[in-house]
Amino acid sequence: MKENNGTVTRFAPSPTGYIHIGNVRSAIYPFLIAKKAGGRFILRIEDTDQARYVEGATDLIMETLKWLGLEWDEGPEVGGENGPYYQSERKEIYRKWAEKMILSGRAYVDETKTEEIERMRKEDNEEKLAFLFRNHRPDSYNWDTEKTLEVFRNEKVALRFKAEPKRREWTDEVMGKMHAGPEVQDDIILIKKDGMPTYNFAHIVDDAEMGVTHIARGVEYLASMPNYLAMYEALELTPPKFLSLPHILAPSGNKKLGKRDGAKSVNEYRKDGILPEAMLNYLACLGWNDGTEQEIYSMEELIEKFTIPRIQSSPARFDERKILWYNGQWIRKIFQERGVKALYEETRGFWSKEALAFSEEYRLRVLSIIYDRLKTFGEIAEFTDYFFREPEVDVVMMRENKFLKKFSKEEILGLLEKTELRLAEISEWTAENIQTGLNELLAETEKKPAELFSLIRIAISFAPFSPALNETMEVLGKERSLGRISRAKAAIEGAE
Repeated sequence: MKENNGTVTRFAPSPTGYIHIGNVRSAIYPFLIAKKAGGRFILRIEDTDQARYVEGATDLIMETLKWLGLEWDEGPEVGGENGPYYQSERKEIYRKWAEKMILSGRAYVDETKTEEIERMRKEDNEEKLAFLFRNHRPDSYNWDTEKTLEVFRNEKVALRFKAEPKRREWTDEVMGKMHAGPEVQDDIILIKKDGMPTYNFAHIVDDAEMGVTHIARGVEYLASMPNYLAMYEALELTPPKFLSLPHILAPSGNKKLGKRDGAKSVNEYRKDGILPEAMLNYLACLGWNDGTEQEIYSMEELIEKFTIPRIQSSPARFDERKILWYNGQWIRKIFQERGVKALYEETRGFWSKEALAFSEEYRLRVLSIIYDRLKTFGEIAEFTDYFFREPEVDVVMMRENKFLKKFSKEEILGLLEKTELRLAEISEWTAENIQTGLNELLAETEKKPAELFSLIRIAISFAPFSPALNETMEVLGKERSLGRISRAKAAIEGAE
């Protein structure tokens, strides 16, 4: 068994499906605790529930952790002195500890059939009694340890813990002082008939073997704490520190977040174009703050400022709009601090087929003027469409624009004609010179900026919105900009 040498935390997911928001937060907090203390963060795959095992789920878990920057110090792919890191490969370790329980008189063989258990449960319910298996212990409870050990070693049987119920008291690092009476402690299963351990037993063994000092997991495990404490006591183990993380609530705030509430897997958010920095930032702050007004944290800042006492004991409400806000902040932060090329690297895979036909240099120029409008990279194709293909002329859009409704067909044509002539005179096609020309047009036409610029913007993009007009035209180039204005004129002239 590993001796505790500094802070050791772990994330121990089950590969039974996609990795959701709550799972990831239960990885972030122990990761930050370990890194803050200069300790070790372990990844352990709890794959003993073969019936619910999902092919590929383990790879997705590891890929998601890597994407978020939650690199583990021990675990699959990395190795370490406490392996194996898949519970399904640790059966002999669990059997060794189970035999220790048998020899100390704290475990017994149970051959009770499922139907019999259901019958006992029904009878207790009819008598309005809470069902506890310890009230129905089979004869094997009285076997001597040698007989129990022999049967356990040679037959496919379940092994149960022999509870000695009493009042339990403990401190939860998040929830504070806790206690529970003897009525909630039972003879729980340690090893199933198929030889696999239950979570209730395996995680205690694994944490002891790996020297784990802090366990962070969902608040739903609090109900099982009296049984866990009883096993720590029976195994003569010093319990680690426990952190029960409150539920993440649905947007309505009245129930635990679930799939039906619109919560997507972390991988879906990734595919939608959410940055790992934004997702990490959001989830870390979903139930924690450092007591300041700060909202944007880098990984380095989270490690520096994270403390257990600042984890909130009340549930946090999930808000997808907040994820989008964080993502927009991080898009701008990366652009401003690391430059457009660094941001562009994050956008690979989100550009349209038409965009990929253009040079990377041109895509960089487009990104540099539209980045601050993005909430996700999934919007890139829509927001940049008119930079990469000729937009369809939409006369109705032009006529129904709130700033242009009052103008007649002839007035609009006249404004476009003057715009075309004035812009054609610009010899050096730069954003600065284009803006000078646009300002001169305002003076010449005596129109408001919202009126004239809306007309020109629609003529060159036919999009609901676009970046600064002068920057948009600079990137499009003089020939394409003037060509689009000419096309718009022709379409209006031909319209009834």
